[in-house]
Amino acid sequence: MDPNTFPTKGNLILAKSSLTLARQGYELMDKKRNILIKELMGLIEEAKGIQSEIDTTFTAAYRALQKANIELGINYVQDIAAAVPVDDTVRIKTRSIMGTEIPLVQHEEKPLNLTYAYYSTKESLDEARYNFEKVKELTVKLSMVENSAYRLANSIKRTQKRANALKNITIPRYEALTRNITNALEEKDREEFTRLKVIKRNKTSA
Repeated sequence: MDPNTFPTKGNLILAKSSLTLARQGYELMDKKRNILIKELMGLIEEAKGIQSEIDTTFTAAYRALQKANIELGINYVQDIAAAVPVDDTVRIKTRSIMGTEIPLVQHEEKPLNLTYAYYSTKESLDEARYNFEKVKELTVKLSMVENSAYRLANSIKRTQKRANALKNITIPRYEALTRNITNALEEKDREEFTRLKVIKRNKTSA
């Protein structure tokens, strides 16, 4: 048997203290969960907007690329594409929301340095490159938003689990313990009071 459950005043103080801490912990978990859910809902809406913009921009980019392939030839367009330098300006850091680390993607936007001459190409190629560049920027942004949403969702799940454990297990246990110890001490006091009355009565009658 746990000695902390014995009906003593010291254990009653400990039980009440633990109950208070458990209730405070639940309130904090509940507030954290609500804040994270609000952040998650915002990210979901933002992701929807970005995805919609990506779809529209990619459609325009692909349409322009098809036109460029027809006007310039697929092989020529492929050669130009191969000459485009690799973008290595993406940097990933993190920021914290209620203790949850989420990615902060930083991308250095650079002016479009063309790797081909205007006189040897068509406007459709310029349009395709512009739109694909825009798709790249949006995709970088979407990856950050979706990854953040995924991490927040996991954090909400863990927070909910802890809150449920406090609400359904820890708090009821300490409430019952406090009640049992209180009842036992009150019963003990009544017995002691009755015993003292009997002793006093016996002394008086003697």
